[in-house]
Amino acid sequence: MKTSPRRAPFASAKRGLLAGAAAASLCAGAAAAQVAVEPPGAAESAPGRDGLVPGAMYVEADSLVRDDKRQVTTATGDVEARYDERTLRADALSYDETRGVVEAQNVQIINPDGSVEFAREITFDDDMSAGIAQGFSARLPQNVKLAAASAVRRNPQVNELNRAIYTPCDVCADSAEKGGDGPTWSIQADKVVQDRDRQLIYYRHAVFRLFGAPVLYMPLFWHPDPQAERASGFLPPDISISDRRGVSYEQPYLFVLSPYSDLTLSPQINAKVPPFLNARYRKRFYSGEIDVRAGYTYAEDFDGEGDSFGEQTSRSYILARGAFQLDENWDWGFTAERSSDDLLFDKYEIGDVYESRGPYLADDRRLISQVYAIRQDEDSYLSVAAFDIQGLRPGDDDRTFPTVAPLVEGRWSPDARFAGGRMRFEVDAVALERDLSPASTAGARIPGLDSRRVVAQANWRTSFVSTAGVRLEPFVNLRADAYHLSDVPSEGYGDKSLTRGMATVGADLSWPFFRRFNDKTVVLEPLLQVAASPRAKQIIVGTDSTGEPVYLDEDSLAFEFDETNLFLADKFPGFDLIEGGLRATAAGRATILWDDGRRASLLIGRSFRDEEITAFPERTGLRDTASDWVVAAEAQPLRGLSFFSRARLDGDSLDVRRAETGANVAMARGSGFFRYLWDDLDINGVKRENLDLGGEVFLTKNWGLSAYGNRDMVQDAWVVRDLGIVYRDECTRIEVIYRREDTVIGRLGPSESVSVRLTLATLGEPIYAN
Repeated sequence: MKTSPRRAPFASAKRGLLAGAAAASLCAGAAAAQVAVEPPGAAESAPGRDGLVPGAMYVEADSLVRDDKRQVTTATGDVEARYDERTLRADALSYDETRGVVEAQNVQIINPDGSVEFAREITFDDDMSAGIAQGFSARLPQNVKLAAASAVRRNPQVNELNRAIYTPCDVCADSAEKGGDGPTWSIQADKVVQDRDRQLIYYRHAVFRLFGAPVLYMPLFWHPDPQAERASGFLPPDISISDRRGVSYEQPYLFVLSPYSDLTLSPQINAKVPPFLNARYRKRFYSGEIDVRAGYTYAEDFDGEGDSFGEQTSRSYILARGAFQLDENWDWGFTAERSSDDLLFDKYEIGDVYESRGPYLADDRRLISQVYAIRQDEDSYLSVAAFDIQGLRPGDDDRTFPTVAPLVEGRWSPDARFAGGRMRFEVDAVALERDLSPASTAGARIPGLDSRRVVAQANWRTSFVSTAGVRLEPFVNLRADAYHLSDVPSEGYGDKSLTRGMATVGADLSWPFFRRFNDKTVVLEPLLQVAASPRAKQIIVGTDSTGEPVYLDEDSLAFEFDETNLFLADKFPGFDLIEGGLRATAAGRATILWDDGRRASLLIGRSFRDEEITAFPERTGLRDTASDWVVAAEAQPLRGLSFFSRARLDGDSLDVRRAETGANVAMARGSGFFRYLWDDLDINGVKRENLDLGGEVFLTKNWGLSAYGNRDMVQDAWVVRDLGIVYRDECTRIEVIYRREDTVIGRLGPSESVSVRLTLATLGEPIYAN
C-alpha cells in the first residue's frame, strides 16, 4: 500500500532518527507502506546525500498502524527510516505519543561516517536525548568493534556501556561458535563511560586480553575520547630495563592549553639514577608553528653501569624549531639545539634527536642552532641565515666550529632570453668566526681562521638539437670573488684580503642511439663535455708538516668524485676551491627499458685536464691530468627488487679506490635492504669498510623473522646487530628482539638487551618494554 507524501505542522522541529521517523509515521494519519515528510521551507534547501532536504524524514515498512485511542503508532516488517543522512532498519518500531517514548526491536543504524550500530531492543525518549539499548554492538571507523550487554544514554553528554568489550581485530563468528580464541586482543570492562563535556572515557574493572588470555587488570583508568579533536589525558607510557638506568618508567601527560597549543610533560622515573623530566610545547599560529622539546635533571653523571661520579649539577637539553610564512613568497624560522652533556641523549634514551628541523643540517651527533629567512618565487630565490654547531662526538671542541653569520644565497633567472639562451645570476656571501684552530692542543692555543667572502656569478646556457639527434649545449660562466681573512697562519696570524675572477666557456654534447628489440628498447649515449678557463687562483692559508700548501676550504671538505658531479664544469661543491684550466670529460651510458617496467643502466666516464690541480686532495682521484674512472649502474630486474652500484677505479691500475653498492627488495612476504661501502681513504684520511643490512621475512601469514646488522669491517666487529621474531595481524604487531651494541661512546660501554615491542591498532604509539 502506498500513500502520497503529507506535510506535518511540527515537522520542522529537529528530532533524532527514531523520534523523527515515528513522528513522520504518526502524521500520515493512516496505514501506509511509505511516508515522506518535509519541513516548511524544504524547497529552498538543497537535498543531502540521501536525497532528503534538511529536516525531512522518510519511513518505509510492510505495515504502518495508528492506534488513536492509545496514541501509539507502530511500523512492522522491514522497517526503514531515513533522517539527517542516517538510516534506521528494524523489525518493528513504535512511537507512544503520550509518554514520548520510541521503541524498536532488532535495530540497525547506519551513520553518515559509515559506522553501524546494532541492538536487540532500543528505547529512547522522543527527542533522542536519553535512552537504553539491550544487546548493543557497533562497527566503527578504523575497523573497531564494540559490544555491550546494555548501553545507556543518560543525556546528550554521557553514554554508558555495561559489560563491554572493545577490539579493532577481526572477529570470526564461526570461530567463536566453535570455541575459538576470538580476537587477538581486546579490552573488557564492567562499565565504560563516555563524558563528552570532559572529553574523557572512563573504564571500571578493565581487563586487557591478548590471544584470549588476561594480561593486565586495571580497576580504574581513563583516556581522552577518540572522537574528541584534542583533549588532555595520559599517553602510552614507556617502560624499559637497562644496565644504565635500571627499571625505568616514563609516563607522558598531555595538557591541552587551547585549540592551538598543548604541553606534554613526561617524567622519567629510574631505579638506579635520579629522575629526568621531559617536556614538549607546541603552538600553531595563523602564519606558522613552534615546537619546543626540553629536558632537565639535577644529578651526578653516571657510566654505562649506572654508577654515579662527579658533582651534582643541572643537566638539560633543548630541541626547538619554529617556521612561519610572512606572505606567499617569504618564510622565516629558527632552530635551537643544545645539550649540557655530550652523552645526555644516550644515557636517558631520548629519541628523534638528530633530525632535520630547518634548512641547514648538521652531521650525526651534532646539534645546529639557526635562524633564517627565505624568499622564493618562480624566477628567484633569496636566503639569509646564521647558525652555529655543537659537537657531541668524542673529541669535539665547540670552539673549533665556526659561527656562521650571516650566510646569504641568492639566485635570479629572468624570463627574457639572451642570445638565444637562459641567464642565471647568483650571489653568495658568508662570514665565519672561529675561536680556535682544529690544530690547537692542550698546551698550544692556536687562533681559529676567520673569513668573510662574497661571490657573484653569471651563467648562460642554451641548447641545439640537430635532425640527426645530436644535442649541443654551449655555456658561459663568469665569476668574481672577494675575500677578507683574519688569523691567517701564513700571514703570522694576521689579516689578508684578495680578489679573484674566473671565466669558463664550454659545451655539453650528447648523441643518443635508439634500437628496438622485441619487448625492450636499448639506448646507447656517448657524452662529452669540454671546458676552458684561466689558471685557477687558489687561496693559500699555510703549509702542512711536509711543506705542501694548505688551501682555504670551508665548504668542500666532504667532496666525493662520482657520477653526480662527473659533468660539472667546476666539480668543487663549494666556493673556496675553484677549478680552472683546459679540461674535458667523456663518458658512455647504456640503458635498457623493458615494456613491463624493468630497466637497467650503466655509466662509465672520466675527466682529463692539461695539468694537475693540487687543490684536489689525492684521495678524490681528480688531482692528476687524467682522473680515476667513474662507474655507476642501477637495475630493476623484478617488480619490488632494485640494485645500485657506484665505484671509482684507479686511472692507471684500475684498482678499486671507492665502491658503494646496495639493493632493496619489497615482496608480499617481506622486505629488506643491504648497503656496502669501501673507501681506501675517507674524508678523515682513514680506510673505511662498512656493511649495513636488514629486513624481515614472514614464514607464514602471521609469523616472521627480522634482522639488522651494521658491521665495521676495518675493525672486524659488529657495531650493532638485531635478531627478532615477529607476529602480526590486522590489529597487532609483536616483536621480540635481541640486540647487542659493541660501540663504546665515552664511558658508555657495550650493551645487550632483549626487548618486546607491542603495537596495537587504534591505541596510539607503540608500547615498548625492554
